[in-house]
Amino acid sequence: MPSPPDLPGWTELAAGLHVVRVPLTVPFRGVTEREAALLQGPVGWGEFAPFVEYGDAEAARWLAAAVEAAWAGWPAPRRDAVPVNATVPAVPARAVPAVLARFPGCTTAKVKVAETGQGLADDVARVAAVRDVLGPAGRIRIDANGGWTVPAAVDALAALAPYGLEYVEQPCATVPELAALRRQLAGAVPVAADESVRKAADPGRVALAGAADLVVLKVAPMGGVRPAVRVAAGCGLPVVVSSALDTSVGIAAGAALAAALPDLPYACGLGTVGLMATDVTAAPLAPDGGRLPVRPVSPDPERLTALAAPPDRWTWWEDRLRRCHARLAGAGP
Repeated sequence: MPSPPDLPGWTELAAGLHVVRVPLTVPFRGVTEREAALLQGPVGWGEFAPFVEYGDAEAARWLAAAVEAAWAGWPAPRRDAVPVNATVPAVPARAVPAVLARFPGCTTAKVKVAETGQGLADDVARVAAVRDVLGPAGRIRIDANGGWTVPAAVDALAALAPYGLEYVEQPCATVPELAALRRQLAGAVPVAADESVRKAADPGRVALAGAADLVVLKVAPMGGVRPAVRVAAGCGLPVVVSSALDTSVGIAAGAALAAALPDLPYACGLGTVGLMATDVTAAPLAPDGGRLPVRPVSPDPERLTALAAPPDRWTWWEDRLRRCHARLAGAGP
């Protein structure tokens, strides 16, 4: 990807580095703590937190997004608050009410399904429990993270659709699979593409392939708010803005994207600080009445100290940051 126009030198980048480890209230993606590298620049703070399994080529996009936030800033907002959904990890059905209680005022919930080690019965029980809490007027969307084959997705959606689904996010891993599933569903359940967009060299290919009814965009994998706005404009599909379990620093970037888009037809997946036991700021970017304010976030120094990752993890993130910086610096304008 092209290097950001405001890419600082390595010394300047490293001078503003803080590595934190934030405990979660429930396991998410198999982890109970979220590590992130926070960068302080001349115009604010950015978050660099690609998941540990991501390679440097993909992670470099996340660094570009952090640099945009801390060194360039974001486009002017069109709105000062955005609607958000609750996020329900792959927890047992009995835990659903407690999870949803962390998202006061949210009338839409995204429910994780197709978790490794679980079966369809677990998914049905979880979605049914969400429906019980939200009531008939609430909206439910499910996210399989590419965990189903096309036949498995057809069977799973036949069991889950009676609970009322707004859409299914990334039910299968590949664009051809999404297109095949969408043809079989014939509009019964809308299909949203997430990984197929953010991992693609050409995100617009998803729309051209007839593989999705809408796309999920996250700032960090797109390389920043401005690149994400361009993808949204070029894909020709409705957009859902989401996050990747970020601290409030990263969530602020997602809110900036949601605020910059001309249209915002869906609640955003930006309320995930409710899944963290604490945050890097005493004023977390959390939903109020189902809406998230659009504002920058600066970590509290004492919290950066209290949540600092161990020295070996700090070194790991610094090495990763250095490699990704070298990739961006070598990409050219």
